[in-house]
Amino acid sequence: MNVTVENLAPCKKLVRFEVDAKAVDEAFGSVTKDFVKQAKMPGFRPGKAPEAMVAKQYAKDIEEEVKRKLIGESYRQGMKDQKLNVVGYPDIEEIQFGRGQALQFAATVEINPEFELPDYRAIPAKREPAVVSDEDVEKAIDALRGQAADFKKVDREVKEGDYVVINYTGTSDGKPLTEIAPTARGLTEQKGFWVEVKPDSFIPGFAIQLVGAKAGEKRTVNVDFPAEFVTPQLAGKKGVYEVEVAEVKEKALPELNDAFAKTYGAENLDKLREGVRKDLQNEVNSRQKRSIRNQIVKTISEKVSFDMPETTLQIETRNVVYEMVSENQRRGVPKELIEQKKDEIYNAATGIAKERLKISYLFHKISEKEGIRADQNEMNTRITLMAQANQMAPQKFLQELEKRGGVAEVYQQLIHEKVLDFLHENASIEDVPAGSLAQS
Repeated sequence: MNVTVENLAPCKKLVRFEVDAKAVDEAFGSVTKDFVKQAKMPGFRPGKAPEAMVAKQYAKDIEEEVKRKLIGESYRQGMKDQKLNVVGYPDIEEIQFGRGQALQFAATVEINPEFELPDYRAIPAKREPAVVSDEDVEKAIDALRGQAADFKKVDREVKEGDYVVINYTGTSDGKPLTEIAPTARGLTEQKGFWVEVKPDSFIPGFAIQLVGAKAGEKRTVNVDFPAEFVTPQLAGKKGVYEVEVAEVKEKALPELNDAFAKTYGAENLDKLREGVRKDLQNEVNSRQKRSIRNQIVKTISEKVSFDMPETTLQIETRNVVYEMVSENQRRGVPKELIEQKKDEIYNAATGIAKERLKISYLFHKISEKEGIRADQNEMNTRITLMAQANQMAPQKFLQELEKRGGVAEVYQQLIHEKVLDFLHENASIEDVPAGSLAQS
């Protein structure tokens, strides 16, 4: 067999195959004999029909089987001999095939990128101290008190810091806001809307204009929609709201004592503070670890550049687009706005997909070089945890994974984490003052 390789693009090659006529005829003979063994023809016992008769009767089927067998075997051997790490499926073009002549075909294939690993040991990273102060603990306790606050209806004028329940309608240039931004129904009219009276609540400058009003009073509120407003059609425009104050409410925080601590499952106030400090410390430690690892990934990514296989990049880009659209929908972004921004979303998704794939290729190559593997126990543990998160029995969850080919993905996730652990353990970490990273 003769194989030649042509470069079409950085990750795309055209591989030409030629199998000599002798090998083709031998394949015809072998396949024909197999057909004879299985053939059922009138007047003959199974496997006893004359070969010439079988060859004539099943000529088309025999030809297709010879072609399938020769192309499949030649392709696999050719990829092995040429050491081509193919992505996805080849595009096969038949050029010449028949008895007594050489088989010629070509395969257009995409391959994984070829690149030299950069130095990945002793990657520099900066580490800020992971310290929880008494002030941090008290702020967290105050937040817990805020969650347990009571809102008492009061018969007095609105003060800053109060909560008001209002009914409103909004316009801009004398038109209802929905005429300018059809998706902005909530901004145009609401009844029974709660808002905290402080400068940045709802629309900046809106709530503070209600100071001094009483329940039942109506006011005209003028606002300037910010330049980066969530509804683009209103960004930078002026708005006018007719507001009716339905109720004035005062926020009453619970007393900070042992009884309050017990509502959060703590024995007393000191134990609550201990628990809060521990939770905050875990958060700070996680944030510190995440910061170091983000630095490591960014640094190693910047050390190397290579092209991506087009098909793989397209698939990953589609995955990222789906994630971004789903996230926007969860946040309540209207479909119309998502549609308007589809080009922007696609461009952003392409960039994210490229970076994800780049790290994936880098980590895969590092795992091969360092012999980083995940054993069956680790796989079982991960799948069990995933099953619990999805409220499914582990065996059933595994079956679902296998149906959609997700087991390999779980394995790759484990390898990714192990490589990240390895890079972190071998990084060159410098301790810096608190706040240094935010300023850099």
